[in-house]
Amino acid sequence: MPGKVLRIRASEGGAFDCYAVSPRVRGKVPAVVLASAVHGVGADIRALADEFASHGFIAAAPDLFWRSVPGPLAREDQRAAQRAQPRLEKIRTGETDLADTLAELRRDPQCSGRAAVIGFCYGGPYAILGPKRLGYDAGVACHGSQMLDFIGELEGLARPVCLIWGDQDNQAPAEVLDAYRAAASRMKNLELHVFPGVLHGYMMPGNAKAFDRTAREFSMARALAILDGLQGEARSLRKTV
Repeated sequence: MPGKVLRIRASEGGAFDCYAVSPRVRGKVPAVVLASAVHGVGADIRALADEFASHGFIAAAPDLFWRSVPGPLAREDQRAAQRAQPRLEKIRTGETDLADTLAELRRDPQCSGRAAVIGFCYGGPYAILGPKRLGYDAGVACHGSQMLDFIGELEGLARPVCLIWGDQDNQAPAEVLDAYRAAASRMKNLELHVFPGVLHGYMMPGNAKAFDRTAREFSMARALAILDGLQGEARSLRKTV
């Protein structure tokens, strides 16, 4: 099921590229939007989108860096870090891109209207911001960074959020993990998983030093279970209409 690059019109002006893959299934299905790390929508992110589509979900990965340095960048390209600064400002600006991507996917006749966002590293905060105020039904973060700045966004959030780190992740030191452990202990909709010995970037085969197959398979299983739950919700809603 080959993907294609959509051109999405931004609500605040301009347009950006989005890699999208449609599953070969009948009926309406949920969508999953992948919020990439600073390296952008490269081979690893596209492979993840393809994998989600192979499981029967619409998958899309927008270029969150189209305003500065668009497109995927190699891991050693210094522009990758530069285009994501100032970090908090860029993340806030990117909220509109996540909302515009979701609106585009919901116009797809195959989309059930339900959607989850999955963030990696730089994109991690969108796992919280997406279901908090961007219209997403669930969020997942794999080796998310800058996450302590967004823990307050959990207040009042009732939709499911799943956060996954390795305990050797340099972007998730003890104070970050402790803060989210405390939040998870009091929030039924927040699940936290921490893998011993796993580094930052474990989801990406292109990151040979950090890639961890066990942690990746677990993360995919949790994400697919959440999407399956959204599919069940969509069926229930159709029955009640």
